[in-house]
Amino acid sequence: MKNLLVELGHRSYPIYIGSGLLNQPELYAQHINSKQVVIITNETIAPLYLDTILKQLGSHIVEEVILPDGEQYKTLEYVTKIFDQLLAKKFSRNSTLIALGGGVIGDMGGFAAACYQRGIAFIQIPTTLLAQVDSSVGGKTGVNHPLGKNMIGAFYQPQCVIADASVLDTLDNRQLSAGLAEVIKYGLIRDIEFFEWLEHNIDALLRRDKKALAYAIEKSCLNKAQIVSEDENETGIRATLNLGHTFGHAIETGSGYGTYLHGEAVAIGTCQAADLSRRKGWLTDQDVNRIISLFIKCHLPIHPPKNLDSNRFLELMAVDKKNIDGQIRLILLKKLGEATLPTNVDKALLIETLDTYGRS
Repeated sequence: MKNLLVELGHRSYPIYIGSGLLNQPELYAQHINSKQVVIITNETIAPLYLDTILKQLGSHIVEEVILPDGEQYKTLEYVTKIFDQLLAKKFSRNSTLIALGGGVIGDMGGFAAACYQRGIAFIQIPTTLLAQVDSSVGGKTGVNHPLGKNMIGAFYQPQCVIADASVLDTLDNRQLSAGLAEVIKYGLIRDIEFFEWLEHNIDALLRRDKKALAYAIEKSCLNKAQIVSEDENETGIRATLNLGHTFGHAIETGSGYGTYLHGEAVAIGTCQAADLSRRKGWLTDQDVNRIISLFIKCHLPIHPPKNLDSNRFLELMAVDKKNIDGQIRLILLKKLGEATLPTNVDKALLIETLDTYGRS
């Protein structure tokens, strides 16, 4: 088992990475300080892993909230169902919430924990590759709104993250590929050696080679932990973790939540960000082709949906958490392995990318 630390002073917490971790009751025991525990999961994950978690909790008083599976249910309406259960069962403010699932469950469970009685403890148990390498780490929680993705939420750190690589055995191929989009992101924004490793080992990851997956998860979590430790509330460098996300969130919102998996939309958005970086003179044609080629090898989409024209894209991108004073701010690449957050983006170049990239 690997044990990484997200260093945030008195809010620091470990990320446990390994296989078979769901069956280690001591991991839960050291992070649960009350009798009352609620497990938030969904209809897909519950039959696979809920009983395993219940067996580790011994004499705790455990309640379960099983939600529908899908991005379209990441709303205030469904978070309220969590509050309903907590209130009906008279859960106190020293209770613990366990989020067992992918990024949607982790975001909703964390947001519910942040809000219930102004904050209760919670544990992240991510069950998708994307959640293990990205959304479970860093304390971003929240829900979607019809006008914008993740626009309602809070920064709220977990007690720990338990990333059990063995649960990826039940992950379907589409979800695995979606997770790899976020893995690739770390190489592009700050770790060129990792990006080059991915170019040489992507086939092993797609085969679910245990050694390769363990390395990719560890490297991704290490990169994210370092960034979060430096910039918890995203006032600076943490924004670079959103490479491709402003484009991607527009795609998710404009296409209807659930049409694209988050990682799929991020893959398209990263290709658009790379195209814009090339137009600014920062990336070469060869650089962009390397990025696109790696996403293609992961069986990820690389072209934006035809129904979103540049006007609609701009309208959707205007609703983004990074924007300041109504100005769209994008994460771009100065070079492979180095991201930047320009103070302003040439709108004419942005429209060129929106109008031409993937449109032929």
